[in-house]
Formats: sequence, C-alpha cells, structure tokens
Amino acid sequence: MPPSSSLPVRLVRVLGRTVLGLTHYAGGVALLAWETLAALFISKIRWRLVLLQLVELGFRSQPVVAVTGAFTGAVFAAQTYFQFRNLGMESAVGALVSVSMCRELGPVLTGLMLAGRVGAAMSAEIGTMKVTEQIDALRALAVHPVDYLVLPRAIAMMIAVPLLVAECIGFGIAAGYFVGVELLGIQGPYYIDNMIKFTKGRDPIVGSGKGFVFGLLIVFISCYQGLQAKNGAVGVGRATTQAVVNGSLAILIFNFFLTMFVNIFFPAGIG
Repeated sequence: MPPSSSLPVRLVRVLGRTVLGLTHYAGGVALLAWETLAALFISKIRWRLVLLQLVELGFRSQPVVAVTGAFTGAVFAAQTYFQFRNLGMESAVGALVSVSMCRELGPVLTGLMLAGRVGAAMSAEIGTMKVTEQIDALRALAVHPVDYLVLPRAIAMMIAVPLLVAECIGFGIAAGYFVGVELLGIQGPYYIDNMIKFTKGRDPIVGSGKGFVFGLLIVFISCYQGLQAKNGAVGVGRATTQAVVNGSLAILIFNFFLTMFVNIFFPAGIG
C-alpha cells in the first residue's frame, strides 16, 4: 500500500489534470467561437445553408418547445396556487408565472431541450463527416470547415433560439392562465391585472437575450465536439453524448451569471 503521505500528491495531480483539461476544452471552444465570429465578417455567408438550418434547427424544434413551455407553465401555476392559497394570494399566481417564465424557466428549458435535440444532431452530423474524412475533403477543395459547417448553424441559432424562447414563454403563460383561471377558479381579471402590473416589457427581452447566449453555447460546444470526434462510430457517439452533457451544463452555469448580471442592472418587476 502506498504511504499516506502520497495521497495529497495524488489529489493535486487529479486536480491539476482536471483544471488543465477544462482550460484546454474552454480554450478550444473559445477559439472556434473566435474563428466563427471572424468568418461572419470576412467570409461569404451561404444563405441557402442558413435557411436550411433555420428549418431544421428552428422550425422543427417548435413542437418540443411548445409542449415544454405549456406543461411547465401549467404545473408551475398549479403548484404556486396550492402554496399561495394558504396565504390568500391566489391572484398573484399570474404575476409569478409570467415573470418566472420570461426570466428563467422559458430560456433555460428551451436551451436544455435544444441542447438535447439540436446539439446532439449537430455533433453527430459533423462528427460523422470528421471520421469519414469529409472535412478533409472540404479542406482539399479550399473550403474552410468553419465557414461551411459552423457559421450557417451559428447564424440560424442566433435567429431561431430567441424566437423559440418567446414561443415557450407564450405557451407557458397561456397554459398557466388556463390552469389558474379555468381549472383552479382564480378570478380572471385579478389574474391578468397582476400579471400585467408586475411583468415589465424588459422581462421577455431578458429571456430572449438569454436564449441568444444559450444558442451560441449550443452551437460552439456541439460543433467543437463534432470536429474533435475520432475512432469511428464509437467516437461519434461519445462526442454526441459529451455535446449534450457539456452544453446543458454550460447553459446552467451561464444562466447563473446572466441572472446575477441582469438582476443587478435590470431588476425584475416583482420585489
């Protein structure tokens, strides 16, 4: 058995490898983001590919986003009502559902759903191209992979995700109203009055802004994982799994910092 004095050394080594690995990973994603930003201004934008990606990443994601938003708003309204009923604050349910959907639940849940659906698809597609040497063929034809593969997806996500977040928010608020007023018996005028009173115009803007950031995180992390794929089908599957996990974690981590920033400079309507 190794001496106990070596335990701190092993812990330091593990911690060092972890920090170096995270730094290398973050640096690779940041470099890809920088190359994509540069390509946005100096390269030709292939609008046909952008439109195709808008359909695939945005339009076809609407059912998932709509169902997620509707049932989240419904269950949040019901749970809030059951808690607020004991305090005689049933009419405040609408305000809480609206502000929460706009600022937190809408963008975060939309981002997580897209990380699973869109992020996995992007990583698998690009990873398959990588292991089958199609990306090398693009370079042989003087086509930069970032210009052809990453940039159209990034533009499509920058357009689609804020709109999908707005759709999620709308379905969540509508479902919350239906559950609160039609099923639980809250007075409709009071529900709507409090919702309008405490939901400011900047709240949905904050949610869409978060969606914009989350969309970029999904694109860069998923494309980076795809471009790093190797070892055939096993590597593609591993890259896809890592893209979903890392994209979801990045959304949750960035959401905390964005929430702190937003609530310092743009306070919510309630409170």
